[in-house]
Amino acid sequence: MSSDYLQRIRNADVYNIATKTPLDFAPILSARLGNKILFKREDLQSVFSFKLRGACNKLAATPAADLQRGVICSSAGNHAQGVALAAKRLRIPAQVVMPTGTASIKIDAVAALGARVILYGDAYDDAYTKSVELAKQHDLTFIHPFDDPDVIAGQGTVAVEIFEQYADSIDSIFVPIGGGGLISGIALYVKAMFPDVRIIGVEPEESASMHAALAAGHPVTLDHVGIFADGVAVRTVGEETFRICREHVDEIVLVNTDEICAAIQSIFEDTRAVVEPAGALAVAGMKQQIAKNKLKDKTLIAVNSGANVNFDRLRHIAERSAIGEQREALFAVEIPECTGSFLAFSETIGKRNITEFNYRYVDSSSAHIFAGIELKSCIEERAEIIALLTAAGYSVSDLSDNEMAKLHVRHMVGGIAPGIENERLYRFEFPERPGALMKFLKSIGSRWNITLFHYRNHGSDYGRVLAGIQVPEPELQEFNRHLDELGYPCWNESGNQAYALFLGGQKPD
Repeated sequence: MSSDYLQRIRNADVYNIATKTPLDFAPILSARLGNKILFKREDLQSVFSFKLRGACNKLAATPAADLQRGVICSSAGNHAQGVALAAKRLRIPAQVVMPTGTASIKIDAVAALGARVILYGDAYDDAYTKSVELAKQHDLTFIHPFDDPDVIAGQGTVAVEIFEQYADSIDSIFVPIGGGGLISGIALYVKAMFPDVRIIGVEPEESASMHAALAAGHPVTLDHVGIFADGVAVRTVGEETFRICREHVDEIVLVNTDEICAAIQSIFEDTRAVVEPAGALAVAGMKQQIAKNKLKDKTLIAVNSGANVNFDRLRHIAERSAIGEQREALFAVEIPECTGSFLAFSETIGKRNITEFNYRYVDSSSAHIFAGIELKSCIEERAEIIALLTAAGYSVSDLSDNEMAKLHVRHMVGGIAPGIENERLYRFEFPERPGALMKFLKSIGSRWNITLFHYRNHGSDYGRVLAGIQVPEPELQEFNRHLDELGYPCWNESGNQAYALFLGGQKPD
C-alpha cells in the first residue's frame, strides 16, 4: 500500500493550480528556542491553504464525465476554496456545504470563486452528512476533504517539496491534524524515503479526534469539538487516514488555545504573516515539545497550513498569546483599603510593565485588585513576583491558568459599590513605557482616595486609565488645579451614562 501511495504522490497533478511554497528559516524563533526551525509556508498558496493540493489532484484524477455533472464537498473553509478554485479552472459547477459558524472570510472567498455555498450544521461533521446526502440526490461527484487516496497523495506533495528545498538532515516535521489528510500524505512519503525523520501530529485539546482514535484503536466520534481552530474541528477522522497515522506517525501532541495564540504571534514575528489558529498548530506543538523534552540544536520543520482568519479574531488572539507565551501573568492581590495603597503596591512591583490593573471599592477594610504583569523570563518569574508580594505582606493568588479569569473576570472587575460619597470619575491618558503607571500614580498623589481603577495596556503609544476618586465639594477647586498641574490629558466622566448604569455613579441630567 505504501509503495502505491509513493507513486501516487510522485505523480500527483497539483501544479496546474497549486504552487511550490517556500521553506523559510525562522531566525527569531530559532535563536530564542535554540534549534533550527523552518516554516513550510502553505499559507502562501493562492487560497491561503494547503487544501488546494488535494482538491486539484482529486479533480485531475476524476473522469471528465463525472466532473461535468458537478462536484460537491463539505468543508470548514479551506478545502472548499481549493475545490471551488479547481472547479472554476475546469469550468464545472461546484457546491460547498460549510458549518454555519464558518469564518466569513472563508465563506466569502468560496462564493467569490463561483461555487454555491450551503451553510448547514454546527460543525464539520454535520456539513459532511448533508453534502453526502445532496451528492446522492443530485448525482454529484463528492470530493472528500481528507479520506481519499487522491486527496492524500495531493497533500503529500508538501513533503516532496520539503526535501527538495532542504538537503541537510531533518529531525522532526510537525503537522496539524484535522481529518488527517495532510499528515497522512506527508508521513507516507517521509517514512518511505527518510524513515529516521520523526512525524509529529498536533491537535487542539478540544478537537483531538485522531489522538482519541489512536487511543481507542479505531476512529471514534467526539461528542463535540471546539471551533477556535475551525480548520481542524473534525469530530471523526477518516478510516484511511487513521490507518496511515497508526502505521506512520510517531507521536501526536495536544495544545491549548493559549499555546495556539502564542504560536500565531511567533510566526508573525518571523514572517509578518498572520496565520489562522489551525495554521499555527504545528508551531504550537513544536514549541511545547522543545520545552518538554529540552530539545537543543535540532532541525525542526513546522507546516504552516493556512491563513484564513477573520480580522475580528485578532484581538482575542493577541490577548491570549501573551499568556500562552508565558509573557504575562495574572494575579489577584488583596491590598489594604486606604489612601496610598495603590502606589505602595505599584512600588512593590517595581518597573515591571503592568498590562492590566482593575479595582473597585467594596468596603472600608481591604480591597481585591486584578493585575496583569508582563514577564521577561517566563514561568519562573511568576514565582518570583508571588514571593516578592508575599514578603511585602500581600495575599496573592495566581490566576494565569484560570480559564474563567482569563475569559471573563478580567473584563468584569467593577460593579456598583453603595455608599461611596463624593466619587468623581476621570479618564486619563499618559505616554506608555515601563514604569509609566507607577509614575502616574505618584503624580496623582495620596491625598484623595481612589475608589475605582481600571487600566489596560493595549500595546498602543498611550496608557489609558479610568479612575474613581473621592473629592469632597470644598476640595474640588484644589483638585482641579492639581489635575491641571499633572499635565496628563484628562476627561471628567462623572456624568457618563455608562458610569451611572454599571458603576453606581449619578445619572446624568
